[in-house]
Amino acid sequence: MAITDLIPWKRDKNDLSVHRQDEDAILDFRNQMNRLFDTFFERPFNLSPMFGETGFTSGFAPQLDVSETDKEIHIAAELPGLEPEDIHITVDRNTLTISGEKQAEKEDKGKHYYRVERSYGNFQRSIALPEGIDENKIDATFKRGVLKISLPKTAEYQKQSKRIQVKTG
Repeated sequence: MAITDLIPWKRDKNDLSVHRQDEDAILDFRNQMNRLFDTFFERPFNLSPMFGETGFTSGFAPQLDVSETDKEIHIAAELPGLEPEDIHITVDRNTLTISGEKQAEKEDKGKHYYRVERSYGNFQRSIALPEGIDENKIDATFKRGVLKISLPKTAEYQKQSKRIQVKTG
């Protein structure tokens, strides 16, 4: 057998091509992978193609801003459409947890929806806190859909931090 017999386009035209029966399965797998990558760019890190439409998380996850000053840690959470009684804040073992439920409005009156982009459901966000937070003085306010939490540092913890002067040359 000559090496040129192994080159597919050099074979005799009368040869019958051999097809596997499971080629459809391979093509189906390729199409599923293409769909997975296509949906990744629409909704990054959404696991619904692999774990059903519900996935592991609900459709609503509030956005958080966390900042720090010398005396406090500030957390702001966007919670549009919620009421203060729908929000639960707990501190346990240096972890602050914000949880609640965003309820769907059920007034349809003959409307036919083709796409709904508002998300509803339970949510929970947890933030690890450093040592030295005065848990008895934590303050939370809710105004215009934004939850603001102030976590004051203890006086002892504030004394521990020390600014180091950077010298030149």
